[in-house]
Amino acid sequence: MSETPPNTLQYRFDGPEEAPVLILGPSLGTTWHMWDRQIPELIQQWRVFRYDLPGHGGAPAHPAGSVADLAERLLTTLDSLGVQRFGYAGCALGGGVGVQLALRHPERVASLALIAASPRFGTADEFRQRGVIVRTNGLDPIARTSPDRWFTAGFAAAQPAITEWAVQMVRTTDPGCYIAACEALAAFDVRAELGLIGVPTLVLVGSDDQVTGPAEARTLVAGIPDARLAVVPGASHLVPVEQPAAVTDLLVRHFSTAWQPAHDSTTGQTAVPGIPVRAVVSAPPQPVPIAEIAPAPLVEPPQAMGRPDPYDAGLKVRREVLGDAHVDRALSQADDFSGDFQEFVTRYAWGEIWDRPGLDRRSRSCVTLTALVAGGHLEELAFHTRAALRNGLTPDEIKEVLLQAAVYCGVPAANSAFRVAQQIIREETTPQE
Repeated sequence: MSETPPNTLQYRFDGPEEAPVLILGPSLGTTWHMWDRQIPELIQQWRVFRYDLPGHGGAPAHPAGSVADLAERLLTTLDSLGVQRFGYAGCALGGGVGVQLALRHPERVASLALIAASPRFGTADEFRQRGVIVRTNGLDPIARTSPDRWFTAGFAAAQPAITEWAVQMVRTTDPGCYIAACEALAAFDVRAELGLIGVPTLVLVGSDDQVTGPAEARTLVAGIPDARLAVVPGASHLVPVEQPAAVTDLLVRHFSTAWQPAHDSTTGQTAVPGIPVRAVVSAPPQPVPIAEIAPAPLVEPPQAMGRPDPYDAGLKVRREVLGDAHVDRALSQADDFSGDFQEFVTRYAWGEIWDRPGLDRRSRSCVTLTALVAGGHLEELAFHTRAALRNGLTPDEIKEVLLQAAVYCGVPAANSAFRVAQQIIREETTPQE
């Protein structure tokens, strides 16, 4: 296979060339081989297109900055092949790509299946923490614990070869691309847009999925106007691997019927005879949630002087750098006395300075750590050490910043800083078993 251009994806086709195209999207840490056991039956009706995420399965390591970026790379690849309209089934991150396609390019998507998916995958903090662990320890800790997240305990014990395959699949992924995918998932949130998805959608989830389980699946069904839910018993997160026959039959039934303009609206059933699907329901359209409007600021905003108000951009950057939990705690503790200060910090420190393009976030973290050492602000040093790790600095790089600070800020200040930073680094970079 020739080198894959940076704006496209590594792919393969199976099935007859004249058949309609059905795309299968992988989850984070997997390759297109996660769909191997679906292929023999699916190619009876479709030309199946599978792709690898950047840096996965030997694909070139061109990191993607967002789920939307992955969707655009997929469309660029399809355009180069002359594929205009298709069905799409995606697992986890691959499901997020499918949601982006249905929202941004609905004319291309004939029908959609979202497997082990969610409108928001956990919290941004969780994925940025995972990125810190990979940057510090490599992918081995994530690889070793992947079977626990992907499979039920009984399946993992009964299928040691598949379990080892899963570990090796993650272990051979490019770490930089894995971290970039974590950042993409951290920023992914389409809860307010689900009502805009206008294609027939099957939402499929394993009953024992502890990553994106039935609760997340029901959120998708409640928000997408033409969606049905299928819960497969005895399966965890990587349900196409753990229960391949059930998933295959559900996909065949969905794409054989929902691809057509007519379907059974009286029952809304997507159940396949002989497959123990616990619940298949049809959801009525739901109103799109409307974000709360923030109260008028008490500090005179920049738009009063003819410039856009940087508050929203500042809040976004503040959350991305410090984490949702930290920011939520700071804002929730604000009262009439301190509320104006929190707004001031968000608007000017984060919206005006941290969001400037002149320095990247790694550089800004280096500057901030040095300034905090100089000022002896150890509490702020703690959460900015955590932020520096999430901004891409390694523990060794933070050590170098503190060593240089010792020269210019004094040994006693650096001694206290090393003690604080060491504790934070241990907390942030120790893999969770």
